[in-house]
Amino acid sequence: MPSHHGPAAAPDGEYPNETIRLLHGRASCRSFLDKRIPPEVLRYVLEAGVHAPTGGNLQPYSFIKIEDEDRRRKIAELCHQRFIGDAPVLLLACIDWHRNERWADLEVAPFTATSSFRHFWISFQDAVIAIQNVSTACDAAGLGSVYIGSVLEIFRELRDMLSLPRGVFPVVLLCVGYPEEYVLPRRKLSVDVVVHDERYRDLPDEELLGAFNVKYAGPGSRRVEITEERVETIRRVCAEVHSEGFAEQCVEKIRENGFISSIQRYFGLHYRADTMPRENLEYLEMMEEFGFGWFKEFVPEER
Repeated sequence: MPSHHGPAAAPDGEYPNETIRLLHGRASCRSFLDKRIPPEVLRYVLEAGVHAPTGGNLQPYSFIKIEDEDRRRKIAELCHQRFIGDAPVLLLACIDWHRNERWADLEVAPFTATSSFRHFWISFQDAVIAIQNVSTACDAAGLGSVYIGSVLEIFRELRDMLSLPRGVFPVVLLCVGYPEEYVLPRRKLSVDVVVHDERYRDLPDEELLGAFNVKYAGPGSRRVEITEERVETIRRVCAEVHSEGFAEQCVEKIRENGFISSIQRYFGLHYRADTMPRENLEYLEMMEEFGFGWFKEFVPEER
């Protein structure tokens, strides 16, 4: 089973400056040296994060810095990704309206950010932009990093382990450390595919398929070998989310191709189309449990 991240490709060409080169060559690091990051290096990397752009300059985010080995190993165990525990530093980026709510209380100001979808939308962006600044600063400092999105499966465990108060919600984890070796970036769709001039343009079918075939071609290709177990799994997924007729079409396409394609693997075997939407309501309930009413009718609270 090939990596679901797709094939790697060495960046080529000349770059006008070091920053552009770093951004083009950025890759996820999952193998770290057993080497401590000097506090002064970690400090200026984190300073890059807090200098990221943010709506209204409110900075409604926090980073939980985790260096304790037992805690790192526990998070790795919960996420089922052993390498997480090998990174000397973990940074959990969180939406944080708790700090601003305390500020409002101290200054006797009105506060409803934890009940406003607009504030959710902006604070989520702010948290991601800030941690991306950290990731870029890591590259500039000779550090490697990798994002861990699967923390969304352990929100409650992280809340309890890290003493997150109401109004603080985990977004994404960044593993940081010195890489064991240089990591090649994964091949991406080109600017010609991703950027639309002035208005959205749907690519012709052949052009769209060609773009994805280029992205997933060559060594490390995302084409997955056919096994009856895999085909049956994809068939069940298709039948549940669409219809038996669609399931048969998908199986026929797999057998016609002689392999399971990248997109069939993504949503039929990995990020399964049948299981991914099932917990939507649970996540909404969990957000309320963490102190947020973003997705329900607002009811004023007397203070």
